[in-house]
Amino acid sequence: MERIFDEKKIAACIAKSKYASLLSTMDIDFYLIKYEKGEFVSSPFQTEPLFQIVEQGSIDIYIIRDDGTRYALSNGTTDYFLGDMDIFYPRSGDVYAEAAERLTCIAFSIEKNKKMLLSNNGFLALICSSLSVKIGTMTTLDASPSSLSERVISYMKYKCNDGILKGVEQAAFRLHCSARQLQRVLNQSESAGLVKKTGKGTYKLCEIE
Repeated sequence: MERIFDEKKIAACIAKSKYASLLSTMDIDFYLIKYEKGEFVSSPFQTEPLFQIVEQGSIDIYIIRDDGTRYALSNGTTDYFLGDMDIFYPRSGDVYAEAAERLTCIAFSIEKNKKMLLSNNGFLALICSSLSVKIGTMTTLDASPSSLSERVISYMKYKCNDGILKGVEQAAFRLHCSARQLQRVLNQSESAGLVKKTGKGTYKLCEIE
């Protein structure tokens, strides 16, 4: 991830935006963020809530449930908003946005500008439109089919602190499988170099390219 504060580059990017007429009237310290493919654009681990507008590239938005099941929400391309829900609600602990390719976004802090955002009718009209589309998409939400092996890796990556699974029986309960099934998957994943056993009933997710 790279943050760009060059005023000329920011102005050029805003000028090309679909929302240029509105953004140019807002007294906000905009900057640009560039992401590489696979980087999280937004996640529960993000410390500062950001409003971001996709200007180049695309993103995948999905939910990871407690059992490791991945639900695709939508795909975002140019002009897609991220952070619109964060203006009104606490951030969801399940929603992730990931760069599907190299990505450039116009960004600004929500907290520093929240009062102004809530008083800007033009901005709020755009947010209402964006949220309506997203809510409509969520009504048709369905789980992506995945094997137990895939769910175990997702569970460790997104739901376990530092990618460390502790306690096979407890994890098996969350993953809706037997402890024997989970142990078999963990053994297979260890042989494949995906996880490493660090203690009794404890496994750490290895770096995955």
